[in-house]
Amino acid sequence: MMEARKYVWEGAIPLQIHLHESEVTTLPPPLPALILAPRIGYLPLLVPHIKPHFSSTLPPGIDTVWFDYKGLPLKWYIPTGILFDLLCAEPERPWNLTVHFRGYPGNILIPCEGEDSVKWSFINSLKEAAYIINGNCKSVMNMSQPDQVELWRSVINAGNLEAYIRVSSKLKLGTVGDEYAADLYSSSLNSRQSIGDTDSTGQVKTGRVPIRLYVWSVNEDFDDLEDAPQIDSWDKISYINRPVEIHGEEGKCFTLLDAVKSLLPEYFPYKSLNNEESSREEDKDEEKVPSENLSEHVESCYSSDDAEVKLVRIQGIEPKLEIPFSWVVNNLVNPEHFLHLCVCLKLPQVKIPSDT
Repeated sequence: MMEARKYVWEGAIPLQIHLHESEVTTLPPPLPALILAPRIGYLPLLVPHIKPHFSSTLPPGIDTVWFDYKGLPLKWYIPTGILFDLLCAEPERPWNLTVHFRGYPGNILIPCEGEDSVKWSFINSLKEAAYIINGNCKSVMNMSQPDQVELWRSVINAGNLEAYIRVSSKLKLGTVGDEYAADLYSSSLNSRQSIGDTDSTGQVKTGRVPIRLYVWSVNEDFDDLEDAPQIDSWDKISYINRPVEIHGEEGKCFTLLDAVKSLLPEYFPYKSLNNEESSREEDKDEEKVPSENLSEHVESCYSSDDAEVKLVRIQGIEPKLEIPFSWVVNNLVNPEHFLHLCVCLKLPQVKIPSDT
């Protein structure tokens, strides 16, 4: 499990950052800045690295830094990796962003005062996650100042996973029981305790997982991600912030599909990949569905007449929906203990009746 978490923690996105043309005061204009942005980081934390590159050409005034992608102001409190997964259906490398040092769009973005704003947004999310998991946020509220500083430094200096684990383990926010690991190590099942208990290390296990879900709805169908309609307004994104209850049934694995269904029940019929009857039906059609296209087959099987799931992306990957949800949570969760899921849904065209 640690290896997968390490990959997530060290993940980075190559950015090519352009200064907006309205703020260029010299000729020739400056070249774009190239930088690797940590997936778990936040765009405002990049300002100290990119401002020196553009400082000689900026107009007079007070810095109010913000970024946009193809004209869409980027919400600074959403981790950089999530923004990339959400706004680039077909991954763009390097990711071309525009930086502004003037003209902050206060009607779209909440104010940001640099690193302090990002830090307190992170801490507030951590408190929210603690409340969802434990029913209170005392462990976060009672953090010592040195621990709080070390935790934040481990996030902004992405790559120091060991320091993060050392501090965050004191919060007792826990992990869910890993069904994938349990299958691999079935001999140790008797020594494992059920979800909701405390294991031998004192780490609290839980059945409630904090989720931030970003749902992008489209009306036009597309086969290739490069043909996906562009997101040009935050109004096109439905933001759902709620926990997933992990319901363990004997002999069944709670999957990513089960989690998505619990978040978006209106788009999925009540079925399970473990349902024996549906399994027999799938066996009949096995020759029709190549194994490499299993994830697409699962999506089509579990979309309703009203909507079709086109994409589920977590930490830059598109996992198969039958993967154990416990593995997803334990390996792909962000440092503030929220699991961020980007989902693209195709909705049917709404036919407006004619008055005539």
